[in-house]
Amino acid sequence: IHDYYQKKPTVLVEGQYRLGEAKKLFTNYKFDLIPVVDDEGKLSDILLWESIFKNSNSKINKKLDVPVVIMAGGEGTRLEPFTKVLPKPLVPIHEKPVIEHIFECFTNVGVNEFILTVNYKARIMKAFLEELKSDFSIDFVDEKEPLGTAGSLRFLKNRYDKPFFVTNCDIIIKADYADLYAFHNSNNYDITLVASMKNYTIPYGTCELNGDGHLKMIHEKPEYEFLVNTGLYVVNPNVLQLIPAGKPYHITQLIEDTRGSGQKVGVYPIDDEAWIDVGQWKDYQKALERL
Repeated sequence: IHDYYQKKPTVLVEGQYRLGEAKKLFTNYKFDLIPVVDDEGKLSDILLWESIFKNSNSKINKKLDVPVVIMAGGEGTRLEPFTKVLPKPLVPIHEKPVIEHIFECFTNVGVNEFILTVNYKARIMKAFLEELKSDFSIDFVDEKEPLGTAGSLRFLKNRYDKPFFVTNCDIIIKADYADLYAFHNSNNYDITLVASMKNYTIPYGTCELNGDGHLKMIHEKPEYEFLVNTGLYVVNPNVLQLIPAGKPYHITQLIEDTRGSGQKVGVYPIDDEAWIDVGQWKDYQKALERL
């Protein structure tokens, strides 16, 4: 094994590392595990990605007085024919629509202010929420025309003086929201996006060519790992001034423009099990099973 084993492995020394240091190693290098050794270099523990980023809001004691913006104006074409009848946030997940699951995730940690950006089937959306008779406040931002995944955030310019949450309307994140918010503030980020590790396997042998166009080697069913954007963010009010008025503008553009202006964008990793996506049919079926 002399030619194969890692002679200079990345390790953490027992009692001499912080959780934040371990998280950075996992996210920067996409490790599945990191050994923990004692002062003599002997193995004493193993840190796993799943254990480090296993997020749950069931044990949170800290309450958050932070507004949440839910981007709910899209047509949801990937969920047709449901969305031919209903706006995407009202697609049912068992006995209640996805929007109620999202509300519960945040109200469980004390959030009581929600702003929904609406466009497609907005009247149905508003009528449902009026009948909901909730004990938290719901306000609406009306898009006169589709403005992309971030264009309508411009209407919130000068409304807030502290960071706020932004979430897609078709995701349910079982995360420690208080820790996410503290992570954003302590690192002085202007935007923090929540990301999940995803593993993908190509079900074929892939061919790698050399410079002459000849076969160099075949990789049999290669596996790849990616940190995937889940659609949940913490956003500073100052970045809203980057959003142009009156034209479609996406959250990816806002992130790039924020970085381009010299501001900081952070990534908060969560375990894949903490992210439930209901944006398309195959994900919707999984959500029914998991919730």
